[in-house]
Amino acid sequence: MKHTTKLLMAALIAIAACKKTETPVIPEEEYFINEDPASFSEIGQIDIGETGAAEIAAYDSSTQKLFVVNNAVADDGDVNKIDVIDLKKPETPVLITSISMAPYGGAVNSLSVHEGKLAAAIQSVPKTNNGTVAILKTTDYTEIKAVTVGALPDMVTFSPDGKFILTANEGEPNADYSIDPKGSISIIDLANNYNVQTLFFDAFASQAAALKAKGFRVFGPSATPDFAANIEPEYITVASDSKTAWVTLQENNAIAKIDITGKAITDIFPLGFKNYAFPGHEIDPTNDDDQYVAATWNVKGVYMPDAIAITEHQGIPYLFTANEGDAREYETYEEAQRIGNKDIVLDAAAFPNATDLKKNSALGRLNITTTLGDNDGDGDYDELYSFGARSFSVWNGLNGTQVFDSKNELDRKAHEAQLYDDGRSDDKSVEPEGITTGKVGNTYVAFIGMERADAVAMYDITDPTQPRFLQIVATGDAPEGVLFIPAKASPTKKSLLIVSSEEDGVVKIYTPKTI
Repeated sequence: MKHTTKLLMAALIAIAACKKTETPVIPEEEYFINEDPASFSEIGQIDIGETGAAEIAAYDSSTQKLFVVNNAVADDGDVNKIDVIDLKKPETPVLITSISMAPYGGAVNSLSVHEGKLAAAIQSVPKTNNGTVAILKTTDYTEIKAVTVGALPDMVTFSPDGKFILTANEGEPNADYSIDPKGSISIIDLANNYNVQTLFFDAFASQAAALKAKGFRVFGPSATPDFAANIEPEYITVASDSKTAWVTLQENNAIAKIDITGKAITDIFPLGFKNYAFPGHEIDPTNDDDQYVAATWNVKGVYMPDAIAITEHQGIPYLFTANEGDAREYETYEEAQRIGNKDIVLDAAAFPNATDLKKNSALGRLNITTTLGDNDGDGDYDELYSFGARSFSVWNGLNGTQVFDSKNELDRKAHEAQLYDDGRSDDKSVEPEGITTGKVGNTYVAFIGMERADAVAMYDITDPTQPRFLQIVATGDAPEGVLFIPAKASPTKKSLLIVSSEEDGVVKIYTPKTI
């Protein structure tokens, strides 16, 4: 009641100050609407193309436009463009125009918006060359600046204060692995004429052995892969004070910490492994029985997160990760194999029931990495490591310590909602990929997009160390982008969840009920 009274007083003061205007104006920072965070439902959608469309979206509150990556092949042959959608009426979004990004290079991988500026991360052709960030006006789409960043910028974001643009440059190798550029982080300083500083990971090469002992992965087709070239940054989140960022290194199973103002990589936090032998961590490892049958197994999961988001609570930055998993698959190098493959030999002491385990009805169908598990170098596997963790996790951003993991709850909730795809049980299950956080009414919420369940799960994270399940909603096919628009910035002045799906090109819009 005290909080409500304060808000009413603020509104009355604003009305008095604005009594000469036709409509009272409530300061945006005072805006509040009481919403039920467990009541999101779909209110609108728009189809913008086929496979490759609707990967990532960004919203500009000043123009009420939604910008969506569209890398599907268009009738005119354009395969790298940004679709602009009028979101004034989220129930009936309208395609306004498309911005061709062909002049800047290859596919658009990511978008971010801040105060009338749209930043687009664009890979080069070939992708092993340095990429580009194009900064455009959200009003007329004219160029403000185009800057060169590292190889294969996979994600771009503005710092909350709008002073910096950061990119995670994945630096993937080419198809035959003959060229493998260094993974990097680029920091663009807007106040300094968009000056770019690109950070590499060479300084951590001397720590390789210690990092690997904690679960960091450095691997490739050669016996001694180049450390800095082996790092593959994936996704970025930034602290509210715009001084620190954290970047997922997906294939490496780690999170890097970045000093933005000092323009330096300060830490690498290896994430370790998840043990599916523990109660609560049950998985379904086979995809050939058309049913969800979860059990504990003597297998570990490699977290390998894709998206990352931040919530700050009592002075601690809590990092939320979607533990998707990913395997390196190239023309000349593939790390994944099924346990049932004849080339996978299980150590007799570690797996006395190896013959039974290799059956399809047991672990035979499960994909594992061949880069881990042969602990004594004798050619057989003493441990088994699968891709991803089928979960989302929370980590202390100061030291990288895990404070929460959702265990097998995403699998269970998807199954209960009849959204679980058993055809993916052998690989990465529901495949948590996208994640974002926001405040709905009085509740802080995490939204987790699951690419193979075609769904988003929502959790109350008011206490970041004890997330609590709220609901799960169906989405389009293979949700890639999960975007939360707070009520104060929304065209409806209600919270909106925007989910863009890359397989069917559909953008869906959800909103909660008011209380």
